[in-house]
Amino acid sequence: MRNIAVFASGNGSNFQAILDAVKAGVLDANVKLLVCDQPDAFAVERAKAEGVNFFAFRGKEYPNKQGYEQEILARLTEFEVDWIILAGYMRLIGPTLLSAFDGRIINIHPSLLPAFPGKDAMGQALAAKVKVSGVTVHFVDEGMDTGPIIAQETVEIAEDETIETLQNKIHQVEHQLYPAVIQMVLSSSRRNSK
Repeated sequence: MRNIAVFASGNGSNFQAILDAVKAGVLDANVKLLVCDQPDAFAVERAKAEGVNFFAFRGKEYPNKQGYEQEILARLTEFEVDWIILAGYMRLIGPTLLSAFDGRIINIHPSLLPAFPGKDAMGQALAAKVKVSGVTVHFVDEGMDTGPIIAQETVEIAEDETIETLQNKIHQVEHQLYPAVIQMVLSSSRRNSK
């Protein structure tokens, strides 16, 4: 069974979906650590409620990205983490973590990449008046939502769609898709490492 760390910055609904999938036996992984760059985020409360170790920090309390990523790396090493799972983590991953976890970081993004990368993807989709958006799970590289795509699922945008209704639709898809894709990637990596 692979050890994973989930990185989040906010509510942590995808973090919860991952925990629920593990409990349901849908995802064969140990969630060893939550990493959160917002100590007041609800994701931290979820970790406490579920008995998951967490490391919460504020980026501005470090001299640079390398500083806090080295501390994160120390925690990942301490908990023998095999994979990093980004779930609403609003920071670009830097060279320190990219080199240590090369090919072992995945992210979920609320659009059909390469369309609408970065922040406020749902707002970007509504502003562009597109009829379809969706969810993308991809490997992480040094760019902003530019890594190789693993899976995508579409979400139709209604005429009267609001950011709230679109967010609800996207979250429903994310909470099903992400644990399934994580399971697929972990199973595949196990086979490849034998």
